[in-house]
Amino acid sequence: MTATTLEIDRILQILPHRVPFVLVERVTDITPFERIVGHKSVSINEPWFQGHFPGRAIMPGVLILEALAQIGGILAYASEPFDAQRSLMYFLGIDKAKFRRPVIPGDRLDLEVTVLHHRTNVWKFKGEASVDGTLCAQGELLASVIDRDG
Repeated sequence: MTATTLEIDRILQILPHRVPFVLVERVTDITPFERIVGHKSVSINEPWFQGHFPGRAIMPGVLILEALAQIGGILAYASEPFDAQRSLMYFLGIDKAKFRRPVIPGDRLDLEVTVLHHRTNVWKFKGEASVDGTLCAQGELLASVIDRDG
């Protein structure tokens, strides 16, 4: 994989997620085995805003972390391509998660993930999500590529 940008059609070929759970819309930079940058445009039409929270729409923090996990999966794929029909990247855990600023409709959630450690099929990433240069959420994510049948 040599592209440094990915549009949504290619992202959907890599990720198993589908609307409304695809939380990465565009990848703007990839350096295999090192880092990835992309974003998600946050709209009032997102299904979770009806209940989180009426009168004060805030993107749930767990979904911000999920967006970081998804773009981390794209980075793993760009680094060591796997057959997305036969394998999945499973999110195994998160450490040092912090939420610093709410994400609201109209924001562009910028996502950056860097590789902290990689061995065989296990990846450890550092993820940061920001809006207009202000850090919103961060954490260290652990994930593994596994067979879909396993």
